[in-house]
Amino acid sequence: MINSIPEGPGALRHLMPMPRGPEVVRPTLLRASEEDDRAAVDALLASGSVRERHDRIDEQLAELVRCLRPHDALAGSRLERAVAEFTGGAEPSRYGTWAWYPWSGRLVHVLPREEFRRVRTDRNRGKIAIAEQQSLLARRIGVVGLSVGNSAALTCAMEGVAGSFRLADFDTLGLSNLNRLRAGVHHLGLPKTVLCARQMYEIDPYLDIELWHEGLTEDTIDAFFGAPDRPLDLVIEECDTPWVKTATREHARRRGVPVLMDTNDRGLLDVERFDLEPDRPLFHGRGGDLSSEDVRRLAPADALAYLLRVCDESRLSPAMKDAIGQIGHTLSSWPQLASGVTLGGALVTDTARRILLGSPVPSGRYYADLEQLVGAIVPELVPAGAAR
Repeated sequence: MINSIPEGPGALRHLMPMPRGPEVVRPTLLRASEEDDRAAVDALLASGSVRERHDRIDEQLAELVRCLRPHDALAGSRLERAVAEFTGGAEPSRYGTWAWYPWSGRLVHVLPREEFRRVRTDRNRGKIAIAEQQSLLARRIGVVGLSVGNSAALTCAMEGVAGSFRLADFDTLGLSNLNRLRAGVHHLGLPKTVLCARQMYEIDPYLDIELWHEGLTEDTIDAFFGAPDRPLDLVIEECDTPWVKTATREHARRRGVPVLMDTNDRGLLDVERFDLEPDRPLFHGRGGDLSSEDVRRLAPADALAYLLRVCDESRLSPAMKDAIGQIGHTLSSWPQLASGVTLGGALVTDTARRILLGSPVPSGRYYADLEQLVGAIVPELVPAGAAR
């Protein structure tokens, strides 16, 4: 598990020469207002480690002022004066934070945390109130499995649904993952935890992300759920291992943590509100009375039968039903599509946001089946330009 890398010039000196390997997952943050941090930035630039220096702080300040004063329609010299008033006359070069991303060699000048998030989430307003956004950013989400989980984590980060995350996956990125994960060929071999964390930090360098590179095991699952003063508020479970799926829910139920799962077939979304129903059976009762220890001892064929029972084989898509019998024969593993993974990330994020904001979201199994919703019933076609 990687907890954090210290911030400030001391951390920067410690990291030189800058490694770019998988051990580096968090940007170093240097305050433009602090002399020592500015000296560290200068030293970094002089070291030759910086491939790209990206400084658009003037534009960010202009966006910030317009966000704070939308009624003033600020532009031109009025906007410049408003920015100067906001910064108290301070030079933009000494405002905000330099975020150093060693894995890409990019040094980026951004607004301070609160102002950065105010601007970055400004277009959420009208659907997410400022107070709601602040509440969301104070929450912590755990993500188990980083295929659909990668999409969910990135969408949560983009929407500002949680400001702290715990990511767990034991796997590395393979070529066959590129049909559904937003990554490039230069990422092959990278731990999925590292890939996801770096992508999230490039959206918001102020996030707090903890990684479990070995996935969840008997030795790590307690720590993943956290100490009483740093608990998870919600879990997104997207792994394939029957024991992990079951043990995650056992721990979530014991601690009163809601669990969401998308299965990447027919837009199936599971909602289990263990925070409201402490005695709720796992998987809506479809797992029977089997404990995680029982599941661990299942033979491979029985473990597959358990997964199919949990997912309700009778309601799988025809394509998935056909594919199951071909796994290990003509297919190497479960089929998954990028469109399904992306849809799953959206379904999970939308539901997580509403749960964390206290909206009524009951436990249940929900389907956003696009094959049924789009095209199954042919709508009455109206010619273009015809009166309605």
